[in-house]
Amino acid sequence: MHEVHRMTKVTLLSLAMLGVMSNAAIVTSLPHLGEHFEHIHNIELLSRLMITLPSLVIALFAPFLGHFIHRTSVIKNALFALGLFALAGSAGLYLQDIYALLASRMVLGVAIAIIMIVGTTLVGSYFSGESRHQFMGMQSAFISIGGILFITGGGLLSDIGWRYPFVIYLIGFAVLPLAALFLHEPKTLPHDAQDEAISGNLWFVYGLAFLLMIVFYTLPTQMPFLMINHFGASGTLTGLIISSAMASNALGALSFARMKKQMGFGSIYLLGLVVLALGFVAIGNISNVYLFFITSPMMGFGGGLLMTTTTAWMLHSAHHSKHTRASGYLTGALFGGQFVSPLLFHPFVAYFGLQQFFVLLGVVVLTGVVIVKLYLSLKLNGHFVK
Repeated sequence: MHEVHRMTKVTLLSLAMLGVMSNAAIVTSLPHLGEHFEHIHNIELLSRLMITLPSLVIALFAPFLGHFIHRTSVIKNALFALGLFALAGSAGLYLQDIYALLASRMVLGVAIAIIMIVGTTLVGSYFSGESRHQFMGMQSAFISIGGILFITGGGLLSDIGWRYPFVIYLIGFAVLPLAALFLHEPKTLPHDAQDEAISGNLWFVYGLAFLLMIVFYTLPTQMPFLMINHFGASGTLTGLIISSAMASNALGALSFARMKKQMGFGSIYLLGLVVLALGFVAIGNISNVYLFFITSPMMGFGGGLLMTTTTAWMLHSAHHSKHTRASGYLTGALFGGQFVSPLLFHPFVAYFGLQQFFVLLGVVVLTGVVIVKLYLSLKLNGHFVK
């Protein structure tokens, strides 16, 4: 496989960053948005939906978009999605109605779905084997570094006014010419009708991705409320704390390629869950807001390791001719978990309180790891791909 051009790599890294940035940019605005629309019934839940509605749209449409992109053009879809991303994402700068804002987030979801499917497809097409694992680690690290900039910037802007972080989405217009210049259509490889089916191992990976995001997405949907409403942190401090998790996320992602030389996908996945769960338990036991700078990186490292492992596992398991379609299903699973997370956990948070909820979640995840490890060791060793 030919060496990938440096600017092509930069463009792929930028596409990956936009997909994750989609929600991170406004996460510190949510409590302030809730205050602005405090007269709206159930605004606390509606404000959380600002970052999860795109996830619902992605979860519902990503599998279909994967098939559509496969049958049309990867690059043309990428260009369309980047423009839509900038327009719909920045709508929070001027829309006055909370429900219009929520509608704009749904449109944003379509753009994000296409961007993520395209990005994963092109990584699968341009790279293979060890070079793919290394690039995916670098890609996840780049996402984390971008997340630091966007979350910190969003925190600073949200202290000025809750609308200002939405300007960050205009970066989609900056990435668009890069995509036009440096991305090329992947080669269409022949495949037979039997290849159209999704293998059992892929469904297993999709299920893990869905469960991972249900758990991991408590970071952006619950932690800002804990830090701002319970500990009195400013938007700037909250952004810095979440950015510390993103920095550690990069370290977790970069660790994947090295770990993969010694361990199977499944073993790395369970290790990441343990680290993530310990972070949850630690968050539930702190009494000073600055201790988040210790607990949040624990969650970040585990999350970086888990996300990189999940995507690499999917590309490893999927036939090369259906990376686009398989990426659509994986994207749907990940964002389905994002949407379900706040809805599933809202009653538990209301009943236990945020800190006790995090302790409970950590204990449940740790218990689940032990049970799953025992079960898989006995029944599903074939899923622990070497």
